[in-house]
Amino acid sequence: MRAKFKQHRLEFKRPSGTSRGVLTTKDSWFLILKEKDKIGVGECSVLEGLSLDDPKRIESLLHDLCNALESGATLPDLSDWPAVQMGLELALLSLQSKKTFSIFPSNFSRGEKKIPINGLVWMGDFEFMNVQIKHLLDSGFNCIKLKIGAIDFQAELKLLSQVRERYNENEITIRVDANGAFKPDEALEKLKRLSDYHVHSIEQPIGAGQLESMVDLCQRSPVPIALDEELIGSFNMAEKQRLIDQINPQFIILKPSLLGGFSKAEEWIKIATNASIGWWVTSALESNVGLNAIAQWTYQLGVSMPQGLGTGSLFVNNITSPLFIESGCLGIDNSIPWDII
Repeated sequence: MRAKFKQHRLEFKRPSGTSRGVLTTKDSWFLILKEKDKIGVGECSVLEGLSLDDPKRIESLLHDLCNALESGATLPDLSDWPAVQMGLELALLSLQSKKTFSIFPSNFSRGEKKIPINGLVWMGDFEFMNVQIKHLLDSGFNCIKLKIGAIDFQAELKLLSQVRERYNENEITIRVDANGAFKPDEALEKLKRLSDYHVHSIEQPIGAGQLESMVDLCQRSPVPIALDEELIGSFNMAEKQRLIDQINPQFIILKPSLLGGFSKAEEWIKIATNASIGWWVTSALESNVGLNAIAQWTYQLGVSMPQGLGTGSLFVNNITSPLFIESGCLGIDNSIPWDII
């Protein structure tokens, strides 16, 4: 086996805001494996400040990983490197597949079925967010997700009000994502205000690690709560079970690049399903390489509700791929070739 890696810095078409700050670029590293006439490609996608992976040390680790893969030596410890775990798992699956980018063959990967997705509304001033909402609704999305917590809360409620004046909750599903922006002592009141607009759910209303406050919110909130950043960490199965048992959220959000890959995400799914807790999958600003694999994996899980897989069109220099978005769904057009990586 031959193994190498290369960095790819994704550039946003427009600076994209969250409650943690504004993003203009996002780094990924492609892990490329070659064995005889087969090629496997994986993506290590790192969100600085959110991923456990240290971007300053990742290339040294990937160098050691490639050497170990080529020599057959023991692989370096990846327990604190979920993005690298994801990249390695994907590269090996890709290498074993008949086609490099057909990881989980299905009606979706063959271009026969699509996956419903939510349209994403990034933070910005009122007018910018309002324009995004209008564009998504006009484009056929029936589920939208608003990043909230960066502008005035009253302005955010006004945006929700405008949507509800046109569409009821049976016509348009509204999700919101606070990325931990609310303070624990104000969160419940804000959740009560949000419930006036029949919001489907809120992701991570308060910052991760505030266990008692999150337990209380999940018990009392009129808006269903979905854990997101709360799941990021080096958890074993027992720790995952304990976290879900303690907080007992209504939903969990699965981002394989932040959780350590597909197998680690499936552990969360098993625990959530046993506890009758809902879940959906969200990309974590991967390039189309990672997004393609995550979408294929998601489809074969048998999902029905909209997933968070609409981030591929955010970048000016994404890897050209067969992925496309149409009428609120993600699909694959296999007549479009992949770029060479």
